[in-house]
Amino acid sequence: MDKYSHKYNVILDNMDLSEYRLRPISAIMYLQDTFARFCATKKMAAYDLFPKKLYWIVSEFNIEFADNLPFWSEEIQTEIWISELTKLKIYTDFNLYYKDKVFAKGNGCWFVLDQDTKRPCKTDIVSEKFDVYNELTLGEHKKFTLHNIQEKVSEIVHKNNLSDIDFNNHVNNKSYINIAEATATDEFKKTNTLKTLNIKFNRETFLNDELVCSTYRTDIENNYVHKITKGNESVCDIQTSWINKIRQEDNILEYDLKIKNYNYNS
Repeated sequence: MDKYSHKYNVILDNMDLSEYRLRPISAIMYLQDTFARFCATKKMAAYDLFPKKLYWIVSEFNIEFADNLPFWSEEIQTEIWISELTKLKIYTDFNLYYKDKVFAKGNGCWFVLDQDTKRPCKTDIVSEKFDVYNELTLGEHKKFTLHNIQEKVSEIVHKNNLSDIDFNNHVNNKSYINIAEATATDEFKKTNTLKTLNIKFNRETFLNDELVCSTYRTDIENNYVHKITKGNESVCDIQTSWINKIRQEDNILEYDLKIKNYNYNS
């Protein structure tokens, strides 16, 4: 079985300050870090590929939240594996665990690109290093589709800055999701929480590029499409669904953080 697992603690930068729990969108950061660590064990990390003029790129990402999100400082465990290889596509599936329960699951589609041609390489380079473990968390890997768009509900303009840039000098994938989230009002986010997220990356963007994110209702209740564009070019399409927040099982004031209490008078 060729799976890779890693443990993390929820840190301040990745939590919802109103509830002291992991932000759903921040879960993606842990997953991307886990995949990078997995690749490093196979000598396929970004720094291994760079001298060969190759690099990783993710084209699709799907995640579903199934349970209460972890509290600040709590330990979570990620688990990821290569679940399918086609001629050019590399699929990963994953689970995230909190208190031995899956709180999120999903999949992603990756490519190894040639730096010069920007074209995908055959997956032979991956099959030589990774075993395929045929376990699919969301069922078969389907073509990315969006629900029917209805009226536009909001729109924002974002200029890429240094905090958006990754080690490939492209805008980080998580930044696009943050931009889409920013189109929701604070009042909406106080009463709703993310249930599913599907994203398809269409084009790279770079420092100082100006992006427009337009958010639309769809023909499905509590489902939205977020279209991010640069000029007339589509950068990425994001689809989200939301559910009403329910009272979490742990009261913040009664929650045992399991951290050491220091006696400052001693």
